[in-house]
Amino acid sequence: MKPTERIDYEPIQGRPALHLPGGARVAVWLIVNVEEWSDSEPMPRTVLTPPAGGVPSPDVPNWAWHEYGNRVGFWRMLRVIDQHAIPAAIAVNGSAIGAYPQITEAAIARQWEFIGHGYTQKNMQKVPDERLDIQKTRDAITAATGRQPRGWLGPGLTETWETPDLLVEEGYEYVCDWVLDDQPTELRTRGNRIVNVPYTQECNDVAMMLIQHHTADEYRRRAIDQFDQILADARADDSARVMALVVHPYIMGAPHRLKYLDLALEHIRGHDEATFCTGEQILDWYRTAELTADGRVVEDAS
Repeated sequence: MKPTERIDYEPIQGRPALHLPGGARVAVWLIVNVEEWSDSEPMPRTVLTPPAGGVPSPDVPNWAWHEYGNRVGFWRMLRVIDQHAIPAAIAVNGSAIGAYPQITEAAIARQWEFIGHGYTQKNMQKVPDERLDIQKTRDAITAATGRQPRGWLGPGLTETWETPDLLVEEGYEYVCDWVLDDQPTELRTRGNRIVNVPYTQECNDVAMMLIQHHTADEYRRRAIDQFDQILADARADDSARVMALVVHPYIMGAPHRLKYLDLALEHIRGHDEATFCTGEQILDWYRTAELTADGRVVEDAS
């Protein structure tokens, strides 16, 4: 099914209003991406171009660059998140559950939400058996946490023509790959619909630091500017919005970058109209809303 067949165009202007509990206007969720990179395959991303070109194996400098995030950066980042006392979601490769057991245990201890992020950090279009990959990811998270994951984020936001269909069939309830709205939306599948919870390519450290090559303080500036504008939009329409903040331990967990995540969180937490949530909390809020006759969502009137 083509993307345009899964979702109709519906501008945000003129939709029935969505209201968050307690007078909040923006649901903010922080997603920490934890990945395992194979030391015998091409690296998903690189910080150093091999001096002789080609794709070396093993690629020690680029593998180690990422591994620093799980050995050091995650724990540095964890202290900041703990200090702000906010919930978080961990988008995790199924293989990373066992590869980094202390990270898994730390996330469980803090009751973070676990989101499936592919079994390995590989483009979903290159996975030999996509259904099996989705199943293995689900099963690894379920075995570690005792709960089946409800959300899915494709590695690199990649999908095949079948991904939403397979996710529904394997028990997932929401996906984050469709970065096309500031409110939850619904995608058609060959079975039940799946909810798309807003994610981001803009307040995402991969895009900012590795692709656009901004300085570290761009994360703070952009997160604050984006939050302020989304809040203004929510006030203008009297309708709630969702904002995502995306971080990776090997990027924002680097010593020179972390303080800018801290400052961004401090700014957002200073607004009573912001509420920090997980993806499943956003999903549940959206689903408990009352449906109108034409199938659109408005706030629960009860």
